[in-house]
Parts: sequence; structure tokens; C-alpha cells
Amino acid sequence: MDDYRTIKVVSEAGGATLFLSRPQFLNAIDEEMGSELQTALKLLSHDEKVRCVAITGEGQAFPAGQDVKEIREGTSFGELVRKRYNPVIKLMIQMEKPVVAVVNGIAAGAGTTLALACDFRIMSSSAKLIQAFVRIGLVPDSGSSYFLPRMVGYARASDLAALGDEISSEEALRLGLVNRVFAAEKLADESRKLLDRFSKGPAKAYALMKRSLNHCSTASLEESLDYEAYMREIAGRTANAREGIKAFVGKRAPSFDGK
Repeated sequence: MDDYRTIKVVSEAGGATLFLSRPQFLNAIDEEMGSELQTALKLLSHDEKVRCVAITGEGQAFPAGQDVKEIREGTSFGELVRKRYNPVIKLMIQMEKPVVAVVNGIAAGAGTTLALACDFRIMSSSAKLIQAFVRIGLVPDSGSSYFLPRMVGYARASDLAALGDEISSEEALRLGLVNRVFAAEKLADESRKLLDRFSKGPAKAYALMKRSLNHCSTASLEESLDYEAYMREIAGRTANAREGIKAFVGKRAPSFDGK
């Protein structure tokens, strides 16, 4: 994982942090970064030593969206999205580990969607989210049209997409777009605490929980009830479930081994 040019991956104590590393360009996603993101996410997904993943940016931005300087006359915008962004979003959703967005600065366009595709989102109090597509005459992509209405409802999603206004950290928290907001100087420490907590938790339960939430977000109540029972049966057969129940009965903290 040391051969990347536009990202960095730092692993410690069961967690890995993926840094978007084009700070001089506000971490705007170019072709090389898109390719490296796909490679890194695939490797992290299959690395048994990595039990959770954080994504953040170096410098002043999370990512500030697409590197617009790459766009030329005749660019196929549909192909760009299909090849660069859609695979990244799918890898994040399909990764059977908690994925945490650590929004350190401005997140615009596809950068906002990258955060929304994560399972958990923490944000610097000075950071901003912007559905910036409309500002350059484009429409939301990378899953924005999927995530936004489910998180904030159709009317608010339409407002955010059509007007492209900045969303402060306070507003993002109020709308449910992020889980926690921290002062900028505390964000890195809080990220490490969260990764440590996930890395010590029941990995299989996290994986099954993620499957269930993704499946049930578009399923009927009856289908959801059946799917939850199916996931519960699998989870109940794990060593971590046995340990968790014993610990609860014994009034002690559980010691999960990641299986």
C-alpha cells in the first residue's frame, strides 16, 4: 500500500485510515485518485487485520469533488461517473466493515456523496458540505440522488441539490447528514477513538448489521422482518455472540475477537 501517489493508507490497532492526498488541489478527485481509491478499498476489504476504515482528506478539504480541470470537450460524463465514482461507492457499501467519513474540511459534489456513502460520519465544526453539481450545470451523481432523499426527505433533498448552498456542520448534524460534530483540533483524536471502538467490537455483527440496513432500506416491512431474522440466526451462531451473552450475564465487559 506504499506505492500510491494521490492517497495514503495508515493502519494501526485494527483500523485503517485512508487519506485523500492532493491537498494542493483541495483533494479534488482525478483519474489517478479514482483508480487508487478503488485499489485501496478492495485491499482493505479483504485485509483480515483491518476491522474498520476511516476516510479523510489532507489539508483543508475532504475532497472538493471532481477535478474539473480534467474535463475536456467531448468528455463523456456518464462514462466518467460509471468508471470512476460508481465503483468506489459500491465498494464502500459492500465492504463488510464499518466505514467512517472524517469530514475535515470542505466536501463538495462527489466529495459530499463519498461521505454520505459511509456508515458513520463525523465532521469538523468548521467544515462544509455542498451539493455543488448545479453550480457547474450538472446533476447529482455518485449516489447523491439515492442517499439524500433517504436521509432528509424529498423536499429537503431537492432544496440541497437544486440550490447548491453550503451546509454548515450544525445544519448537517440537525438534518442527520452526520452523526457527530467536533472542534477541528479534536477531530483526528475522535476519529482514532471511533476506529478503536469499532476494531474492538464484534466484526461479524457489524458486517451483518450493514447488510441488513442496506437491504431493508428498500424492502417492505415483511421482507425486512424475514431478513432480520435471517441475519439474527447467522449472528447468533458466532463466537462473539456467545461471548457477548456470557459477558452480559456475568456482568462484565465482553472481549470480542473479531469473528
